[in-house]
Amino acid sequence: MAAMFEPKHAATHKERRVYGRYEKLYTLNDFLAALYFLVGSVMFFYESLMIAATWCFTLGSVHFLLRPTIKVAREFHIAQLPLPGDDERRS
Repeated sequence: MAAMFEPKHAATHKERRVYGRYEKLYTLNDFLAALYFLVGSVMFFYESLMIAATWCFTLGSVHFLLRPTIKVAREFHIAQLPLPGDDERRS
């Protein structure tokens, strides 16, 4: 098992695949956060949409909170993957 946040560890194919999936999720999350803030900003120009705009800002903030959560989940997931040669050492 690899240590979390280990920058010098050479990634295996499976680790790169897992990393790529989390990177896509991270990018989607960033895009959604930006979209919520942009839509909320435009809505704030209209008195009738102030409450909806506030909800957009709140949802955008939740997405900003998810950013480090996704990174930690990715590192935890990768740390749980077996290192090359782990099977050989156990037998």
